[in-house]
Amino acid sequence: MDDANWTWQVAEAIAGVGYAVLPGFLPEALLAALPQRMYAVQRQIIDEVGVERLQRAGEHGVLRLMLKFDPFFADLLTLPPMLAVVDQLLGETAILHLQNGFILPPAAQAPEEVFQHRFHMDFPRYLNGYLASLNVFLAVDPFNEANGATLLVPGTQQRPTQPDQTFMRRQALSMQCPAGSAIVFDSTLWHAAGRNHTEVDRLAINHQFTRSWIKQQIDYCRALPSELLLNLPARAQQLLGYYTRVVTSLDEYYQPADKRLYRGGQG
Repeated sequence: MDDANWTWQVAEAIAGVGYAVLPGFLPEALLAALPQRMYAVQRQIIDEVGVERLQRAGEHGVLRLMLKFDPFFADLLTLPPMLAVVDQLLGETAILHLQNGFILPPAAQAPEEVFQHRFHMDFPRYLNGYLASLNVFLAVDPFNEANGATLLVPGTQQRPTQPDQTFMRRQALSMQCPAGSAIVFDSTLWHAAGRNHTEVDRLAINHQFTRSWIKQQIDYCRALPSELLLNLPARAQQLLGYYTRVVTSLDEYYQPADKRLYRGGQG
C-alpha cells in the first residue's frame, strides 16, 4: 500500500482473479485491541440471544451487530485504506452491508458443519459482470493452513452458474497472511472458511460493502442507538446507511435537503 497506485492494482486483481491480499492493513494499536473487544462482544451476544439459538442457527462464533455492544468497532469504518479501496471499487456512495466478527474455534469444539465451511458466495446474484458488492476481510490473527485460513477459488467471481464442487475443492487457495492483513474480494467469488486444527481460536472480521440501493443484512440505523450514530464522523454515518434511509411519513419526506433521510447524490 506504499505505492500511490495501490488501489488501482487491487482493482485489477479483483477483476482478474477476484481477490487481493493486503498485509499491514490494520494499525498495530487497533489490531492489538481487537481480540479483547471481540470476546467481550461475544459474551454480550450470548447473554442477549442465548447459546441454544446461536447453535440452532449455525452461528457458533459469529458476532453480528458488534457496534451495538461496542462503538469501538466504528473505528474500522474510518480507516483510510478501508475507505480508499471501497471508493476505488464501489464508489463514495457505497454502504456497509454487514460487519461480522468471527471467532473460529478449534475443530474439536466446533459443530460438524456450518454454512461458512461450505463453498458459497456472499453476494449470490449475477449481474452480468457488474460489481455490486465487495468484501474486506480482516485477519485479526495470523491466517495459516493449520488454523483454518479462508479458502478462495481464484477466477470464480462473476459467473452465472455455480462451479463444480470437486473443482472448487481442488482449486481453492488458503489465504495465508500475517495478522493485520486484509483480504479484499469480489463478493461473488466462491469461498469457504477453513477448519481450525489448532488448539486456540482464530479471529477475523468481515466487512461487506454494497451499492447504496441494496438492503443491508441488518438495518444499522434502526438497530443502533441514535446517540451513537449522531456522534460518528459523517463518512461513518454514510457507510452505515444514515443517508439512505426510507421515509415513513410526509413530514419526513418534506424536509430540507440537509435533513432528509434519503439525501441527494447517494446513488
